[in-house]
Amino acid sequence: MIQYIVIVGAIVQLYGISSYIKETLLGNTKPNRMTWLLWSIAPLIGVTAAIVDGVSLLAVLPVFMAGFGPFLVFIVSFINKNSYWKLEKFDYLCGFFSIISLVIWWLTKQPVIAIIFAIISDALAATPTIIKSRLHPETETVDPFVAGAFSAATSFFAIKYWTLSAILFPLYLICVNSTLVTMAYKHRSKN
Repeated sequence: MIQYIVIVGAIVQLYGISSYIKETLLGNTKPNRMTWLLWSIAPLIGVTAAIVDGVSLLAVLPVFMAGFGPFLVFIVSFINKNSYWKLEKFDYLCGFFSIISLVIWWLTKQPVIAIIFAIISDALAATPTIIKSRLHPETETVDPFVAGAFSAATSFFAIKYWTLSAILFPLYLICVNSTLVTMAYKHRSKN
């Protein structure tokens, strides 16, 4: 019964992403489109690979939400022109290497390798937003990152078999979301 806490995590993650979407629509938050697009792709690949490797749907729900929410943010970023964060050469470089990681996974067709490369891809996609959170914390809303860390942590309540396929992406999501929260709060207080 305790495994159903992942549903609570998914609801919390939806709440967190909805606040980010609201702030994006208002022009207060400026998402890096490269990051948010790739954040939608990499977790969904991770979900597919985990399911292929036998991980339950309930256990991968937080990882699915980690891809679905960013897809919504990516779409919304086109609605308000004031919410756009200008992409620079470094953003495109991270995006390029992120896509290369996904191609390497596609060539290997191994679930654990797929998850590892999806994590590498996601981390490379996260790098521009981590830097932006540090340098321009006023352009970020931390709610989805707090909610994302919580939601990812709920995965562990639904895992039946503790395999790399089951734990790698949730562990990574906790780390990356915690990093984003820390950067935004730490540097916001300095400004």
